[in-house]
Amino acid sequence: MGIETLTGINKVAVLLICLGEESAAKIFEELSDDEVRQITRAMASIDHIPIDIKEKVFQNYRESKDQFAGLFVKGDDFAKNTISAIPGDQRSQFLMEQFLSGTETKSLETISLMAPAMVAGLLEQEHPQTVALVLSTQHIEHAAEILSHLPEDIMSDVVYRISKIEKVSPIVLNRIEDALHREIGLVSGGAQKKIGGLDTVVGILNNMKNNLDGDILEAMEQNDPEMAEEIRKKMFTFENLVALDGRSLQMILREVNNDSLTMALKAASEQMKEKIFSNMSSRAADMIRDDLDAMGPVRLSEVEIMQQSIVKIAMKLEEEGKLVLGTGGGDELV
Repeated sequence: MGIETLTGINKVAVLLICLGEESAAKIFEELSDDEVRQITRAMASIDHIPIDIKEKVFQNYRESKDQFAGLFVKGDDFAKNTISAIPGDQRSQFLMEQFLSGTETKSLETISLMAPAMVAGLLEQEHPQTVALVLSTQHIEHAAEILSHLPEDIMSDVVYRISKIEKVSPIVLNRIEDALHREIGLVSGGAQKKIGGLDTVVGILNNMKNNLDGDILEAMEQNDPEMAEEIRKKMFTFENLVALDGRSLQMILREVNNDSLTMALKAASEQMKEKIFSNMSSRAADMIRDDLDAMGPVRLSEVEIMQQSIVKIAMKLEEEGKLVLGTGGGDELV
């Protein structure tokens, strides 16, 4: 046994044998099971420790102790345990999700700091599937900006591919990062991350400018009309009701009680309110106006839930063939 041939594990094994069973057991309490297995296997192969090896191992230990003086901690575990101990399950869960997304999923983070036009320039020669994967990892607004700078002939293809993405493995992300490494120094990700999907597409298209969303959906409709229609439905919001003709809007309003409508209008635009009021009796409109004036502060989430329930009524009527969403006609009551 020579000191120059001893590995780090061998030196630890020698040190702990020299310290004795009681001290070694206490140290094992602080180590992982894998570390204990490696050290005990090294111990099992030792039947004699020459005095010079013992002294050199202890000397190495003293030098290392001086060199690495301070506090050793498992920062990742410490942070997770601290967040878990924060009172309030919802806040603790939210903070944990934010922490994990920042420490375990760092893939393609550099792109989020780059100008959209520059990113588009890097991606325009890539396969549409690669572009779709990259955009799916970005914030919605940034992805929309990048998409708007891509060649028009690939926009709809990229959006369609994003809608089909659910999860991507680290291997795939690593391949993408390797391909772009010269232009942007990227760090590989961790566990599988949920990206893409219809919600991502809806968010991106809703942030498109110059009516590019309509052009993209029209092009997508040529390849997959059902997907295009599903995306259109998800893009339809309460405020979109303002574009309906009077007959269609009146049909929807007949399915909604005044209390629900009042709540939905609490955060609606003035244009939306006037559109609604112009398609109901003046008496009913005045009652809702009075109720809105008398209504105190309400949670925005409650308003959004009520608005969504009315949108669902509109979609149900469309499925029954009673109206077509997104068409305007200007048939207000007089």
